Amino acid sequence: REVGVFGHEAWLFPPADVKPHVKRQKNDAADAEAICEAVTRPNMRFVPVKTEDQQAVLVLHRSRDLLMRQPLLSLAAQFETLIEEIGKIERQLMAWLRLNQASQRLETIPGVGIITATAFMAKAHDPSVFKSGRQFAAWL
Repeated sequence: REVGVFGHEAWLFPPADVKPHVKRQKNDAADAEAICEAVTRPNMRFVPVKTEDQQAVLVLHRSRDLLMRQPLLSLAAQFETLIEEIGKIERQLMAWLRLNQASQRLETIPGVGIITATAFMAKAHDPSVFKSGRQFAAWL
């Protein structure tokens, strides 16, 4: 925009279109040479110069994106920690299940897994204390 004030026309093109023309390590001279090489290509595409308003909105979008990623990364780390802790507890439950034959029998019932079987046996280890299935269901 500033160059345009003096009557010059600025041509902008995506850096990704210049990168294939860089022949050696990245520095100002190599970048300038790659730009000169790229601009002479007949199929080179150019992008329009953005207004100040457009750039301001893009800054807002990039700032928002950064802020969104930071809390999400924090939540992802917390989630990973929780998954590890849950896994440790489930391994302990599995060890207990292997030692308890009644829990193993309960686990063979369709729809009953390790959590239900171990919780049931920890709470109601002696089903004979219930007078009927109805009393047991009410207790549950």
